Amino acid sequence: MNIPANPDEDRALVLRVLAGETAAFEGLVRRWQTPLVNLAWRFCRDRGRAEEMAQEAFLRAFRNLAQWRADAAFSTWLFALAANLYRTELRRIPATMLSLDEIAEPAEDRDPAIALYADRQQESIRGAVLALPPKYRDAVILFYFHDQDVPSAARTLGVPEGTVKARLFRGRDLLRSKFSRQRAPANGAKLSAAHPREAR
Repeated sequence: MNIPANPDEDRALVLRVLAGETAAFEGLVRRWQTPLVNLAWRFCRDRGRAEEMAQEAFLRAFRNLAQWRADAAFSTWLFALAANLYRTELRRIPATMLSLDEIAEPAEDRDPAIALYADRQQESIRGAVLALPPKYRDAVILFYFHDQDVPSAARTLGVPEGTVKARLFRGRDLLRSKFSRQRAPANGAKLSAAHPREAR
């Protein structure tokens, strides 16, 4: 997310808002607006819609701020709220996406494992991820594209860590099957192999 973790700063801002200083919420918006918009964009691939979804997430966070528990990181609570909102919004108005079978093979001669781990701008991989069934798509987006480890993704999705690991495994399996004609990567990486962060 490229934002230094500073739970004390978040906590201080939240407490100021809860004490009646509503203007302090602007500090939370400035701090987390870009990550929330980026997360929304990875769900819908529409910048305008992503900004609207992030704005709605902040509105809901403001209205429900009293539900945040001080013993948990504010960012964890915020991203769980946002991810739930984004998934609900996509069920209401699905993003325009192709099926896995309609996604083109990567233009460059390389394995999707490398594209997934090292070149996240690869459009065919992005399209294939978005075409995954939602429960696998959400886990893959949070883990690979939003840099959440398994415990964080589990908290965001509200499921056990084992469920996240299973969904990552199945998501990788579907992607590997889609791009099975690609050459094995020179460095020996495999899409089906567990990523180091999954062991955390």
